Formats: sequence, structure tokens, C-alpha cells
Amino acid sequence: MTKSFQYPAIKSKLPDTMLSIFTQMSALAEKHQAINLSQGFPNYPASPELIALVNTYMQKGYNQYAPMAGMMALRERIAQKIDVMYGLDVHPETEITITAGATQAIFTAIATLIRPGDEVIIFEPAYDSYRPSVELFGGKVVPIRLLAPDFKIDWESVRAAVTDKTRLLIINNPNNPSTKMLRRDDLMQLESLLKQSEAFLLSDEVYEHIVFDNRAHETILAYPSLRERSYVVASFGKLLHTTGWKLGYVIAPSVLTNEFRKVHQFNVFSANTPMQLAIADYLKNSDNYLSLPSFFQEKRDFLTQGLQGSPLRVINSESTYFLLVDYSAVSQLSEFDFAKYLTEHYAVATIPVSAFYSASCEQNLVRICFAKDQTTLAKAIDLLHKIV
Repeated sequence: MTKSFQYPAIKSKLPDTMLSIFTQMSALAEKHQAINLSQGFPNYPASPELIALVNTYMQKGYNQYAPMAGMMALRERIAQKIDVMYGLDVHPETEITITAGATQAIFTAIATLIRPGDEVIIFEPAYDSYRPSVELFGGKVVPIRLLAPDFKIDWESVRAAVTDKTRLLIINNPNNPSTKMLRRDDLMQLESLLKQSEAFLLSDEVYEHIVFDNRAHETILAYPSLRERSYVVASFGKLLHTTGWKLGYVIAPSVLTNEFRKVHQFNVFSANTPMQLAIADYLKNSDNYLSLPSFFQEKRDFLTQGLQGSPLRVINSESTYFLLVDYSAVSQLSEFDFAKYLTEHYAVATIPVSAFYSASCEQNLVRICFAKDQTTLAKAIDLLHKIV
């Protein structure tokens, strides 16, 4: 009888990392047949025109590896989009790299920069991939805690947190889950703060197109002294309602791009070829991205107005396709327990905002995704009005 393999002791690189809250809440939603407003994905179809374009390029035989940096047609289209939106020049050959989703771009930028002992400042509540990506490469996360309802950054606290070990700051603008946006004054404060530092900047701007009430998104690219030290990450999944395609891109100065591509080529090497070409064609029409603010604001307003008169108090969403609600009028359960309670008893799955903090932070808040069709949102509104 063959002796079974005896595993040697495995020292985990991420000993404190557990199953993600998104996986937990989606599984709970499936178990209770609940409306899933937890994970951030649309439940309506992508553009038929875009789907047809993908099929066209598949039929034409574009089914092999793309160039490592991405199809030039798409990189040129991104440069054009940056010019349309911000009036800025970005070089498609030396400053743009297509990635297998924004999270891969974030991971690769962190892998490029972080060495054992480096410190990385993040702002919490924060996207859950930042911390483990830093820790995998031996870095230490230094969190700056932001609190509801405005989640405003105290820049003096940030200044105090910057040391000679600070290698990187990560910002997420517009921010998930707070839904708040950094203003020009914030970025000028950041400029001033970093003038005396050698730290780099990673700007996660995946929700740049989903901003409301005629606000303008402030991109790091518009601030020369920040741009020269930054990786700026964006997502086609958010832009095109195609999160399952896992396509994104990163913009950086040529020196940083060269180092990024050294890691990228041994990670995924390249991203989906026919989809890149299809997106390049689809984005020729700038209305396909300039129309997104009004598209999502209609959904935000429908949900916000629908929750009036319910026990949930809405915190105004400035951006992203999420809404935060305060449930303190109806319960003092922890955020996780309340999200679980909503799923089990009212068949609506949400996400506890506390999951976006590294240490306990209970503010009686849950996050609702409104990237859903109107029928789904209407059903959720009806169910949430029944909370007692």
C-alpha cells in the first residue's frame, strides 16, 4: 500500500486572510434566495453592439496572444479617451499597459515597488485586495482610518504617518465603499505632502466615470508632480458593465511602466485579444462612456427615493454604483450580523462596511450595490421597507 504524502508545515504568507466578505455574502444570498446587492456587479446585459464586435474579431481569427503591453488600437483609444475627458496627453506606447482586470494591475504595481520592510499607507475603508498584496511582498500596511458620514482625510495625520520607510501611498478615487471623492484641495495637500518624500503613489480610479450631480472627477494625471511618481489604474469592467471580462489598464510614466511590464510579463503576460479590439472600436463613440454618470445617477436616485420612509437612513452617494445606509434606528447588531440578518429574514444581501477596515470599526453601516435593473431595485426597496 502506497504511503500517503505527509505535508510539511506550511507557513502561510497571509495567515490573517480569510474568505472574503463578498464570497461569504454571495453564498448566503444564494442559500436564502435573496436579492444579491452585496457584490458589485451589474445584473443587466452588456451592450449588444459590444458583444457583436467581440464575436466579429473572434470570427476574424484574433484568438491568439495579444502583445504583452496590449493591443495598440486599444492603447491609442485610451489615450484618446484621456484627452476627451481631461485634455491630457498620455503616450500609448510607453505609458499605457492593458491588464487582466484592475486588481491584477494593482497587484502588479505593488509587486513592482514593494520590498520587505517597506511601509504602505492606505485609507480605510479600503478595497480588500490592497493589504494582502502588500503583505505578500513583505510590506507593512499603515492604515489611515476615515469615518462616516463624510470620510474626510485629515492630511496632517497622513503627514505624521509618512516616514523614511514609506514606499507607497494607495488612494481610491472615487472611493469604494465610502462613495466619496477627493477634491482638488485634497490632491493639492497630497502634492505638498509628497514633495519631501521619495514615496510612490498608486491611484485606483476604476470608478472615474461614475460620478454624480455634475461633479468632476479629479485624476492624478492632471497633477504633474503626482503623475511622475504614480501608477493610475482603471477598469473596463466598471466602464462597460462587463466585470467578468477582467480587463483593465494602468497608466504610468515610461520609467515606471518599464518596471511594471517586467513583472506583468511573468504574471499574465497579456490580456484577452478579441475583447481588446472590440473595446477599441466600441469606444470610438465617446457617448459610450460620457453617458455613464446620468445612467447610474438615475439608479442612485431611484434607490435613494425608494428608501425614504424606511428605517434605513441613506448617506448621499457622490460616486461609484454603491449606496451606504445607516441602520442604527432599527438595530444595534454588528454590521456583519445585521447584513446576515437582512439576508436571512428579508432576502436582501448587503455588505458590512466594517469589512473594509483592518481593525474593528462599527458605524451601523451596510453597503448596497445599485448596478441592477429597475425591477430588482424595486423588489429590494419593497423588502427593505418591511424591516422592523
